[in-house]
Amino acid sequence: MSSLPYSQSCENNKSAIAAVLEQCFNQSSQVLEVGSGTGQHAVFFAKMLPHLLWQTSDQAVNHAGINAWLAQEPSPNLRAPLTLDVSQDWPIALLEKPLIDAIFTANTLHIMSKGMVEDFFTGIGKHLANKGQFCVYGPFNYQGRYSSESNRNFDKWLFEQNPQSAIRDIEWIMALAAKQSMQLVTDYPMPANNRLLHFEKHA
Repeated sequence: MSSLPYSQSCENNKSAIAAVLEQCFNQSSQVLEVGSGTGQHAVFFAKMLPHLLWQTSDQAVNHAGINAWLAQEPSPNLRAPLTLDVSQDWPIALLEKPLIDAIFTANTLHIMSKGMVEDFFTGIGKHLANKGQFCVYGPFNYQGRYSSESNRNFDKWLFEQNPQSAIRDIEWIMALAAKQSMQLVTDYPMPANNRLLHFEKHA
């Protein structure tokens, strides 16, 4: 296991996220995970949600680590990563099922630049089916204010790593979603001052 990429935060939050996704994706058949990172979430969620076909994706630089986790903990409903850059054309033709009825991403919006976040929502609007589900996990600000001191410190750290990274305002995220015919269903409180936002598309 030591040779695999590892994120402690993934281990800490995976059970709480899976419990919410079980509700949000109970009518879905295929999930496109955008930004699979280390692959830890994918292998856990595929086992916890066996009714879903779990399609991983990320930029090519992260594929080796994701594939290592998939080899370590394979599941029949888990698929090798697609190369996906949110600012480029999405490789939808490579999906096993052409219809995307669910999209999930975790801890990505605060890493992306604002332009990339906008491109991401444009891609969701283009490829998510009517009545499809979109779930996004991570920290968010409310009315421009931090929800905790730890999030304030995290946002400062993000800026020091990359001035284009930042914790996003939920009002902006909801506006981007609304432009793509998505409405917020539930804003779930999560551990460590994070949230899970569940949207549904109504084209």
